[in-house]
Amino acid sequence: MTIAVTAASGQLGAAIARALVALDSGAPVIGLARSPEKAAGLGIEIRPGDYDDPDQLRASLDGVDRLLLVSGMAAPDVRIGQHRNVINAAREAGVKKIVYTSVQGAESGTSFSPIIQSNRQTEADIRESGLDWAVGRNGIYIEPDVDYLESYKKLGAIMNSAGTGRCGYTSRPELGIAYAHMLTEAKHDGQTYLLHGEPLTQTELVGYLNRTFGTDLTYRAMAQDAFLGFEISELGEFLGTVIAGIYQGIHDGALDQPSDFEAAAGRPHQSWDDYFSALA
Repeated sequence: MTIAVTAASGQLGAAIARALVALDSGAPVIGLARSPEKAAGLGIEIRPGDYDDPDQLRASLDGVDRLLLVSGMAAPDVRIGQHRNVINAAREAGVKKIVYTSVQGAESGTSFSPIIQSNRQTEADIRESGLDWAVGRNGIYIEPDVDYLESYKKLGAIMNSAGTGRCGYTSRPELGIAYAHMLTEAKHDGQTYLLHGEPLTQTELVGYLNRTFGTDLTYRAMAQDAFLGFEISELGEFLGTVIAGIYQGIHDGALDQPSDFEAAAGRPHQSWDDYFSALA
């Protein structure tokens, strides 16, 4: 059984590849990357894997039995076609199973919803591919809030439109462990899992940051329109609109769902006490 992971040069793909190696299932692990040199440090075989190049994908998937498809970062209409390139190449290459990293969020009514809808289309394409499959719908990464700490300190606060909504956060290493099991264990075939830890409000998140890093941040709720304008000014039209839509979904309860993490990973998600204690 040979397992391949797409987007191995990215943070999530690399985390999944590392978790597969650590799992030590005996299955060779191959990384696919649009820029293979950027994934050289993983210590596994790296092959080219550009989602826009079907012939290249077909050649790079030769001999692969199970494939982890990391969701692309292109605009929604573009990524559907890119994912279909991977699915078709996998089928032509003789891959038996695809596991897909999807995402949680409001399926309508927010500026993030078009991305959710594109991911749901890929989920449907995989289910209809004739291959064995499993899908993980990831919660929101918690790492950016740690990475943005200096920016938060300058503002003295975390400011967004989530209000009192709870968000099912997760971390890339935890997702890596879940996907490693989903790839190597047949009991997950045909399952769709919500992958996240204990949901947190923004006020609870601020509390963890303050206790861990000795900061004195507060949480300031913003109106959705004001937050959208703020994010666009900071990040540009596309990314700013996406981020604002995520927080609107948190506000509306779309990210406060029961977690299937233990069913996928075979153990509970790391607690936020343990996560932040490791950062102190």
